Amino acid sequence: MKPLCSIPRHFYTQVSRAVELLSPYTKRAYLVGGSVRDLLTNTPLHDLDIEVYDMTPETFESVMLQAGAVGVGKSFFVYKLGDIDFALPRVERKSGVGHSAFEIEVCQDEREASKRRDFSMNAMMLNIFDETLLDFWGGQAAIARKTLAMIDEARFREDSLRVLRAVQFSARLGFKIEPRSLDVMRSIDLSDLSRPRILWEFEKLFRAPFLHYGLFYMYALGLFEKCFTCNVENRFFEIAHELLRCKQNFEEALLPYYFVYIVANRLGEDPLRWLNVLEAPKHYLHALRRQPFFEGKIGDEALLHVSLERPLSQWLGNYRRGVKERAIALGIWDQIFTGGVDVQEVISDGFEKEAIGIELKRRRIEKIQQQCEA
Repeated sequence: MKPLCSIPRHFYTQVSRAVELLSPYTKRAYLVGGSVRDLLTNTPLHDLDIEVYDMTPETFESVMLQAGAVGVGKSFFVYKLGDIDFALPRVERKSGVGHSAFEIEVCQDEREASKRRDFSMNAMMLNIFDETLLDFWGGQAAIARKTLAMIDEARFREDSLRVLRAVQFSARLGFKIEPRSLDVMRSIDLSDLSRPRILWEFEKLFRAPFLHYGLFYMYALGLFEKCFTCNVENRFFEIAHELLRCKQNFEEALLPYYFVYIVANRLGEDPLRWLNVLEAPKHYLHALRRQPFFEGKIGDEALLHVSLERPLSQWLGNYRRGVKERAIALGIWDQIFTGGVDVQEVISDGFEKEAIGIELKRRRIEKIQQQCEA
């Protein structure tokens, strides 16, 4: 286990302040969840979670507010101070339908509180006072085996979002899901999840370094059918191969959109229908609107036609082999194709209103045909 003094300086400074802040009240305060996992896997830390024992909610609230912390959600006893989320240990019981329908109670037993976590790798606890590591559920062993293993089946089933989180963790860390956990996940109904949350989880998945793990578990868990209402049985390996082979060609600005564009079009589906089903934010609908898709080889004429609408740096088909190089050579990577025809020329010929755009496009298409015939 890496000692706390080895974490980045700005985190170490904040943890030291936390020790000073909490020491009059307790010696049981722990780094928990992903921050402990990231320390063990040498993954960069983004934020920290500290769980505080031996304090009543009233005392905890008073201490947090005096320190300038901001309440994240009073019913969850969570406060944010700098890069650290401070929380009271809690147990959760399902109280209704949906990912957030839980009753919350404070719990002073470390083992019981850690049981609410999803996977053993996320349930370890590191005492910020003496650096004692508590590992009740085999988190270190799971990390050594690069395995995702649920802690408690009954509690795991209470939160259907954990199925998508498992796929995302697998793709992020390169971990396999152990067989029993995978069987449980297959039987969990995902219909209570909000559509935007599903899309958000897939967006994070698609940015992950071990995407091939994530795609495999999407297939194994039937997530294409459950989340996108489509059957990929006959084309999964073809689609996965395209996503993985071309990933290095994806443009950073378009990363959230390639997945829907490629999978939907390869299945003969309308990407906009998927996005409407998933109640996607408007930027998704805008990005996917009027995005042509081509089977087979793409020639210069097709690329020039695409560039009438947008520069090819904004076209979601630009990941295909050789497209960027040809677009740069044709001068249409960062700008649309004009063929030397501008709006003023069309207006001066007497065209008005909607007719201007129609005639402008006609003339530019004519220039494309001339250029390709030359």
